[in-house]
Amino acid sequence: MPELPEVEALAAFLRERLVDRVVSRVEVAAINVLKTFDPPPTSLAGLMVAGVTRHGKWIDIDVDGLHLVVHLSRAGWLRYSDALPAAPLRPGGKNPVALRVRLAPQDDEAEDRPPGFDLTEAGTQKRLAVHVVRDPLQVPGIASLGPDPLAPGFDLPAFAKLLAGSRQQVKGLLREQSVLAGVGNAYSDEVLHAARLSPYAAAGKLSDTEVETLYTALQTTLHEAIAAAGGKAASQLKDAKRAGMRVHGRTGLPCPVCGDTVREVSFADRSMQYCATCQTGGKVLADRRMSRLLK
Repeated sequence: MPELPEVEALAAFLRERLVDRVVSRVEVAAINVLKTFDPPPTSLAGLMVAGVTRHGKWIDIDVDGLHLVVHLSRAGWLRYSDALPAAPLRPGGKNPVALRVRLAPQDDEAEDRPPGFDLTEAGTQKRLAVHVVRDPLQVPGIASLGPDPLAPGFDLPAFAKLLAGSRQQVKGLLREQSVLAGVGNAYSDEVLHAARLSPYAAAGKLSDTEVETLYTALQTTLHEAIAAAGGKAASQLKDAKRAGMRVHGRTGLPCPVCGDTVREVSFADRSMQYCATCQTGGKVLADRRMSRLLK
């Protein structure tokens, strides 16, 4: 799933290509991706893109006061093209393209193959979400977001306040969008590894020193990931994310810090990775799913 650094990079990528361009047509192939009906996607036609911003993991395309708001979820992605196919997008079938936005052609751009982008989704779990709203806060997932960790006012005291008194495990708290916007499963693994903290540590019981270390790791990890993604085309961001990971998605490989084997704990629909030497004092965390398989 794209998280804060990738969505930030996607927003910057789109900003360069969409702002001050007119939307000529929006084509929908998978009606289930639309989570709103008024205003309809067709209302964006003929309007000019005024800006592209990010809210947590959400992309917000401001089209002259109407907002096309997208959450890519686990298997969704955005593909930009300088020349989209001339044939209109057709509903149904096995085409992974769920929605297409065509821009009005300019200068030497072909009228039948204008630039624009597709929203695609692979797999069987269809969670890609598209909203067309007059105010981004009309999207429940945005209205309920916690503070953005990269916001100017999000300092160490603000972070400490989020943790204070919490009974949650720190891994769960970091990826809880109503507590902290934009961090998901991958970057919470990376932040905890950088902070040398167990994912199972109780957030509200961390010492002042541990809270400060975790805050520094959060800021450093996200800023480094954004810098690594900056300037890359949308098609390159997934590979850039994987290449930058130190523990997440690296089960069985050596930890880049200590050389110990990166370990995994599996859940129903996700997994987390950690280094026992760096994070848990050598203790291997129980993996209940694997334990059941071995019985």
